[in-house]
Amino acid sequence: MDQLNYYLHYTLFTLGKVEFSLLGIFKFLMAIVILIWLSWKLKDLLVKRILVRYNDDIGVRQALATIARYIFVVTGLFVIVHSSGIDLSGLALLGGALGVGIGFGLQNITNNFVSGVVILLERPVKVGDRIEVSGTTGDVVKISARATTVVTNDGISVIIPNSELVSTRVTNWSLTGKMVRFKIPVPVAYGTDQDLVLKLLMEVAAEDPNVATDPVPSIRLSQFGSNSLVFELVIWTSKLMHRQGMMRSRINQAVYRKFAQHNIEIPLPKMDIQVKNSIEPKDS
Repeated sequence: MDQLNYYLHYTLFTLGKVEFSLLGIFKFLMAIVILIWLSWKLKDLLVKRILVRYNDDIGVRQALATIARYIFVVTGLFVIVHSSGIDLSGLALLGGALGVGIGFGLQNITNNFVSGVVILLERPVKVGDRIEVSGTTGDVVKISARATTVVTNDGISVIIPNSELVSTRVTNWSLTGKMVRFKIPVPVAYGTDQDLVLKLLMEVAAEDPNVATDPVPSIRLSQFGSNSLVFELVIWTSKLMHRQGMMRSRINQAVYRKFAQHNIEIPLPKMDIQVKNSIEPKDS
């Protein structure tokens, strides 16, 4: 035991006036591990127990809890270093020299971290949002210090650097709410009873449980096509916002069935070709 105690308290190196032994380093590292563990527990407590009483938006709670965790970790690290006896003023020169190297070597990580803080403060994107960026569409499930995790409809997790969300164009389908609009073109043959078409399209919208009643669906004649009148069914939905392909498919199938029941023609593209014979017959 005396020999073990000797090795545990043996001075490995000296930093300023502080002597570091094996036991001291172990305590220092354990304090950091406990600090990080407590920071995660604090974030979970804020998101699931405290902030939920004041705000139902998961994105708001995640943003506030993440900022609180960053402040807790920075403050905790300062307390741990100070309590270990390390003179922080003595590390200022060393920190300045390292800062230059870190600025060049870790500029991408620093850029992503700062971008993550901007995202949490300005909240252009938050957890639970439906976004589209650089051809990737999915739900935001996590915003960390370096990157944001987006899960697509195929269940694939895409890791997007935070700097990309700040510097590039991002389409946020749910920033202003969970309601989105669909415009579905419906071609019909010329000469079709327009009043009947309007009536049937409104029935299709009313019969689909995923179509919102407020705002109410609307129909407009969008264009005169080469071989058809093109109506546009405008609907709103909050239930299938994440499944846009399915929503369009449901409406198109319902329109096709309605039109088939009432013998309304959905015209196919066609072309008239005239052949002229310019060769005159010879006299016999």
